[in-house]
Amino acid sequence: MAFLLGYDIGSSSIKAALLDVESGRCLASATGSDEELRIRVPRPGFAEQDPEMWWEEVIKATRRLQQQHPFDASAVKGIGIAYQMHGLVCVDDQLQVLRPSIIWCDSRAVKIGDEAAQSLGDAYTLPHLLNSPGNFTASKLRWVQLNEPALYAKIRHIMLPGISSPCA
Repeated sequence: MAFLLGYDIGSSSIKAALLDVESGRCLASATGSDEELRIRVPRPGFAEQDPEMWWEEVIKATRRLQQQHPFDASAVKGIGIAYQMHGLVCVDDQLQVLRPSIIWCDSRAVKIGDEAAQSLGDAYTLPHLLNSPGNFTASKLRWVQLNEPALYAKIRHIMLPGISSPCA
């Protein structure tokens, strides 16, 4: 039997599903924890999560799938990942996370994004971005550059929450 694994890296939980390739039938589904994931709020308007926590929750959810429907990892033919948009994960040249992820609901960089939108103009932003970049990842990166310059200098790569695990 061949399987597909699906993961949803959300801000409140990590969900996983095991599907049969031939039938498309869901054989098992699980979450990493029974509690909502912690969102760190160091100041009003800020929202951060630890990417290592996401990875730990993926492992827990996968183990729960294994308990519900034991499967051989070599039979997994594909893995799909859905994730929270507009998060910022910064890593160094050793792929070590440099700071908690600034997640989708964080609003610290909205002003930076609004200024970028004004600079680009509606004629560009709406057809090309389909939205104002007020809360997009690039605005959050610019916030880090302006407010955490020593940390910014160490950034080698930036990633989104769904591609920031050690298996990516």
